Amino acid sequence: MADPYSTLGVARTASEKEIKSAYRKLAKELHPDRNKDNPKAAEKFSHVTNAYDLLSDKDKRAQFDRGEIDGDGNPTNPFGGGGFGGGARGSGQRGYRPEDFQGFGGGDDMDLSDLFEGLFGGGARKRSGPGNFGGGGFGSQRRPPPPRKGADINYRLGVTFTDAATRKDQRITLADGKSINLKLPAGVEDGTQMRLKGKGQQGAGGPGDGLVLVEVDKHPFFRRDGDHIRMDLPITLGEALRGAKVKCPTADGPVMLTIKPGTNGGTVMRLKGKGWSTKSGARGDQLVTLEIQLPEDLEGLNARLEGWEDPQDVRAKLGV
Repeated sequence: MADPYSTLGVARTASEKEIKSAYRKLAKELHPDRNKDNPKAAEKFSHVTNAYDLLSDKDKRAQFDRGEIDGDGNPTNPFGGGGFGGGARGSGQRGYRPEDFQGFGGGDDMDLSDLFEGLFGGGARKRSGPGNFGGGGFGSQRRPPPPRKGADINYRLGVTFTDAATRKDQRITLADGKSINLKLPAGVEDGTQMRLKGKGQQGAGGPGDGLVLVEVDKHPFFRRDGDHIRMDLPITLGEALRGAKVKCPTADGPVMLTIKPGTNGGTVMRLKGKGWSTKSGARGDQLVTLEIQLPEDLEGLNARLEGWEDPQDVRAKLGV
């Protein structure tokens, strides 16, 4: 069990920011994608990730600092004290001594072997005489705890906006250097956590799991709105006036959009099924807001409109 502070190369007084910075630096150096010919790098990458997971959790870090858990997150003293030996004295607790059992039923001649046999299941053997408990002592034999599974391994998966919207399969490299295809769940979003059964560290009770945190990138012109995707689409004054067919980008690729003659700026057009993946497995819609852009040559436009005035009162509804 390694000291997580030593694994990340930081002091015990390190701040959250310093711990995160150290982890990012090491993860970048040791990531299996960059060290395909170095199997030890994958093992170090796993240790570094586990150390960061422990220290980035305030509760676990406090427990480790108090000596309650080890570097793997396991309890340092699962039986709650010094047991039957004198080892508990160092922690301020008193270990048991033979004289502690005086008057328990047998005085000075008490056979302590019966007591310990009773505690650990050997009391099926009956003895007679003073100081003996007979029968099963303190109880039947305790079953040993089941073997502990290996530790979980945490991963971060960066996914593009369009891949998340369409649930495109992703490729992820595990700590052991192997790469697998990963199917994104329905309704995936930034912060979604996926569990990969048996893809953690190996343990006596079997392997732990892989925990994948999905991080969805922002898009330069798409915006998520619930199950829908919004975007602003520029069109020319001529296209708005006379109508046109224009290309419109979607998460699935460009489609042709029909603009009706006389379309106003701010008009919202709906593309069915081109939105975000929903939890039911369906897709929302893409909502396209049309923005009319005037030509760069405004002098030419003014010349063409010389003497023409629009008689509409376009702000009448606003009461001004």
